[in-house]
Amino acid sequence: MQRITAVNPAEATGKAKELLDGVQATLGMTPNLMKTLATAPAALEAYLNFGAALRTGRLDAKFREQIALTVAQANACEYCLSAHSAIGKMVGLKPEEITGSREAHSQDAKREAGLQFAQSVVVERGEVSDQALALVRSAGYTDGEITEMVANVAINIFTNYFNHVARTDVDFPRVAVTLQTVGQAH
Repeated sequence: MQRITAVNPAEATGKAKELLDGVQATLGMTPNLMKTLATAPAALEAYLNFGAALRTGRLDAKFREQIALTVAQANACEYCLSAHSAIGKMVGLKPEEITGSREAHSQDAKREAGLQFAQSVVVERGEVSDQALALVRSAGYTDGEITEMVANVAINIFTNYFNHVARTDVDFPRVAVTLQTVGQAH
């Protein structure tokens, strides 16, 4: 059961209404995550602005969704697994790419190195090894792209943790956390 009450867009006022109206206009829907974040308009605005800034970066939409799936799996966030599986399909990820991304795998060696690095950032709480950094660099990522990967990990950790706290009701086709999460016995 959801523990933080979502804002009903029809009843929203002020900054919350402005932000939720913008989400609806952009997406054609207002996901429960946004409605729930709207309880603190500053948090919703920060999230929306952070995401908008990252969309102007060097990492393409498919790779950003793959990172989101890797992070959601590592943090066992069912809401984000569900949302980013749906969004991943919308940006052109194939079903096997979605499943592989959850496990930080890709058929493309460069993307796999990036996903492995993103997973390492989550699991190691940012304290990645020199080897992990060398591996992602040797795959061809620049320092700017590595910085963007960390930023994408961070925005997804925020939503994962918020969804854990709020127990946000999933309003996308449900994707269960059924794969092994990082750190569990295989």
